[in-house]
Amino acid sequence: MNILVVGCGKIGEAIVASLVNEGHKVVAIDVNPAPLSEISNVYDVMSVCGNGADSDVLAEAEVGRADLFVAVTDSDNTNMLSCFLAKRMGAAHTIARIRNPEYNDNSLNFLKQELGLSMAINPELLAAQEMYKILKLPSAIKVETFSRRNFEMIQLHLKNDTPLDGMRLSDLREKYKAKFLICVVQRGDEVYIPDGNFVLRAGDKIGLTAQQTEIHKLLREMGVLQKQARNVMILGGSRVAYYLAKLLLAGGSAVTLIERDQALCQELCTTLPKAVVVHGDGAQQEILLEEDLRSRDAFVALTGMDEENILISIFASSQNVPKVIAKVNRDELSVLAEKLGMDCIVSPKKVITDVLVQYARALQNSMGSNIETLYHLMDGKAEALEFNVRGDFAMPGVPLKEMKLKSNILIAGIIRNRTPIIPGGNDVILVGDRVIVVAANRRLQDLSDILK
Repeated sequence: MNILVVGCGKIGEAIVASLVNEGHKVVAIDVNPAPLSEISNVYDVMSVCGNGADSDVLAEAEVGRADLFVAVTDSDNTNMLSCFLAKRMGAAHTIARIRNPEYNDNSLNFLKQELGLSMAINPELLAAQEMYKILKLPSAIKVETFSRRNFEMIQLHLKNDTPLDGMRLSDLREKYKAKFLICVVQRGDEVYIPDGNFVLRAGDKIGLTAQQTEIHKLLREMGVLQKQARNVMILGGSRVAYYLAKLLLAGGSAVTLIERDQALCQELCTTLPKAVVVHGDGAQQEILLEEDLRSRDAFVALTGMDEENILISIFASSQNVPKVIAKVNRDELSVLAEKLGMDCIVSPKKVITDVLVQYARALQNSMGSNIETLYHLMDGKAEALEFNVRGDFAMPGVPLKEMKLKSNILIAGIIRNRTPIIPGGNDVILVGDRVIVVAANRRLQDLSDILK
C-alpha cells in the first residue's frame, strides 16, 4: 500500500520502520530535515520536507494516491488539520495522533466524524492502559486482551524457583486443572511454538491463553498469584502518568505521584484531586523512601528519560516493591534493562506500532477487516492475531486435528458466541467465530494463511 507518515519523531520513526518491514511503500514528511535524512537512509523511503498541514507539501507527496495517511507530529492541531486536508485531497484513510486529554474525552467521536478520521490514536493513553492491565494482574509481565476482553494472553517470566522447571507441557495440563494453553515460549533469542513434548526451563518467557478466571485459577495453583496493586507510586507527571493515575483512581486504588516541576504538580492537583501529588525529584532515593516506597504494591517509572526510569526502577526492586514497571522507548535500552533484571517494560511506540500494523493489514484484505486484533510478542519474534471468521474460510467445521497447518503456527483460542474455547484436536472453526492464532517468524494477512 501507499502510506504517508507525517511527523518523524520517536513514534513516527517506529511507525515508518514497522510499515516498511510489512512491505508497504512509505513516504515520510517532516518540517525538520535532520530526522528525514536519517529515516530515508536507514529505511530507504521517500521523504518530503515541509509542513504536513500545507496542501502544497501534501500535493508534492502525492497524497491523493495514499491508501493510508498517518499524522503523528507533536501537535494535535497539526495532526487533525493534516488529516482533514489529506482526506479532502483524496487519501483513502486517515489516522491522527491526538494526545490532549481534553480531546480524548467526550469530544473525540465528534472530532473523528467531522474530520473524516478513520482512527484517532493516543500512544500515552494506550501505554497507560497496558500498564493498568499489568497492575490488575501483577504476576504477569504483559497482558493482552482479545474479543472485547473475554479472552486473555499473559506473558510470564519463569523464575529460578519456578515449579514448572523441567516439566513437559503434556504433564503440565494434567497437573493443573485450569483450562489454559501455553502457546509460545522464548528461550534466549529463540522463540518456539511448543507441542506437548516441549519441556519448560527456568528463565523461559511463556505466553499462555485462557479466560481471565482460569488465569487466576492457574496462577493460584502455581503459588505465584499476586494481589491487584491497590497502592501505587508513580514517578513523573507525564501524560502517561496522568492517564494511568486516572485509571487507577477510577478502579479504587490509592495513587502517589512524584513530579519535580512545580507548575505541573499544581496542574495535576487540579486534574487528579484524589491523588497525592508530591513536588520533588524522584531520582533522589531519600524522597522515595520518605514517601514510604517500601509499603507500596507497585512502582511505575514514567519520567521522560529512559535511563532514569531504568535506574530508579532497579532501586525500587531492591526495596522489595512487589511490582515495578518502567517506561522505556529505546530498543537498545529495553534489552539492557532486561539484562539488569527488569522484566516489566512498556514502550508507547511499540504499543502504537501494533495498532498501525493491525490496521494496515486489515486494509490490505480486499474483503474488509479480517484481523480484529494484533500483538507483537517475545521481542517482536512472534505475533498473536485475532481473526473474524468469514464465509470465505476454506475449512469451516473441519476438526483441528485434520487441518494441515504451516509450521510455527498454533490456534490458541476460539471465541464462539462470546464463549472462549481452549481448542483441542476435535474442536472446529465455524463462520462467525473469532480465532486467536499465534505465529512465530511469520506475517499473517488472513486466517486462510495458516493452512498449507
